[in-house]
Amino acid sequence: MSSLNKVIKQRRSIYTITKQISSSDDRILQIVREAVLHSPSAFNMQESRIVLLLGKHHDEFWNEIVLNTLISSVTKLDPKETQKKIATYVAGYGTILFFEDEETTKKFIQSYATYSDQFPAWAHHSNGMLQITLWYLLTQEGLGTTLQHYNPLIDEAVKNRWHIPIAWKLVAQMPFGKPSDYPDPKPKLPLEERILIYK
Repeated sequence: MSSLNKVIKQRRSIYTITKQISSSDDRILQIVREAVLHSPSAFNMQESRIVLLLGKHHDEFWNEIVLNTLISSVTKLDPKETQKKIATYVAGYGTILFFEDEETTKKFIQSYATYSDQFPAWAHHSNGMLQITLWYLLTQEGLGTTLQHYNPLIDEAVKNRWHIPIAWKLVAQMPFGKPSDYPDPKPKLPLEERILIYK
């Protein structure tokens, strides 16, 4: 079995993570750069953007941006349970924020009228491919992660705090760290129900 197949099978949502990783910040940045550089995009749009938060920026994102926003704006949440959940992300080492540069997408919409209604979906596809590429690479590095979606509640606060360009739209958040526990296997539907083969 190839190393890629092993990584694909190992990749899971890991919610129990710590800051005690063996990878350096430079190594993490190298992984991010390689993923951004080599992930595909329709018409080579290259509209996906990344913000890498490490150290105090990672902690601030979860403790001050996400937690405070949720408690102040979502009235039905239990503050103690919400704080407990967010603490699992704070426990990690860093966070990758995924964005789409909407100005880039708009340029392609204007340039290729035949496919204009497809570019927003294609932009989401390419961002998803970047997300899974980074998920695989972080898994291969021995790190655990999940994919979170607290946007659009946190969008304005994130842009203000880290001076994010107006055209960048927040798509997802990926906290990562050293896994301290692994989830049980998930049930899978029979492949015969999911794959059609014609010869």
